[in-house]
Amino acid sequence: MKNKWILAVALLMAGLAFWLNWNYLKKQREDLLMGHQVVKVIAAKRDLPALTVLTLDDLILNDVFLSAVGQNVFKEEDLDSLLGKKLLYPVRRNDPILWTQVDMPRRRGTGLSGNIERGKRALSLAISGAPGVAGMVQPNDHVDIMGTFSFPSPTNPTQVESVTLMLLQNVTVLATGSQIAEATDRGRRGNSGGYSTITFSVTPMEAEILVFAQQTRGQLYLSLRNPNDRNAETEIPSVNFDYIESILQQLNEQRQREIRSNPL
Repeated sequence: MKNKWILAVALLMAGLAFWLNWNYLKKQREDLLMGHQVVKVIAAKRDLPALTVLTLDDLILNDVFLSAVGQNVFKEEDLDSLLGKKLLYPVRRNDPILWTQVDMPRRRGTGLSGNIERGKRALSLAISGAPGVAGMVQPNDHVDIMGTFSFPSPTNPTQVESVTLMLLQNVTVLATGSQIAEATDRGRRGNSGGYSTITFSVTPMEAEILVFAQQTRGQLYLSLRNPNDRNAETEIPSVNFDYIESILQQLNEQRQREIRSNPL
């Protein structure tokens, strides 16, 4: 009987080992194939010189790995928009034809300019690390922009005091570093940490204010907000040490009341 139990345990362990090994190999295969999606792209049927006006006789469909060509290729559904267009550069036989090789209007939504609303401007400012909400701000987020500046004291012009001001509220982030918000996809695109600049959607007048604020030896900070929160604070005072000292007790009492009114 004891030998039978040993045999049963051995078979069970062997089966478990086989299953674990099979799952491991399956995962390795999936990882290996990830990014190697095969797509049909439009390629040159023969060597095509520059200035060729493209016709059906010049083109074929080839199967390629998407990871090898990226998004700069013409796919099967782009055929009608490609016909009749002129090549800017020569293309060798069987090579995919790229958007950058063809004289045609820029694709809608590519680059940053297609994401800028009418009447707005894209302005990039150096904001990173803790001022940039520890690198967690992403394209399409909404933020408030504050600034801390050093001004001559109104009571003693020979002294300098620091003042913090709320500059703009509910500003849309267009890009973080080189990561651009896609006009057709307003969802998250993963962690965009590591950037040193953030690009905002602002009016020309707001752009002037922010540039002046940063050039006046100021430090800009961001406050991340819920994109569905459309409220704007109408009475936000400038803050210096004297103001903090006068309001601190009131703020703490208000916070305690809020905590007690919202129990866990």
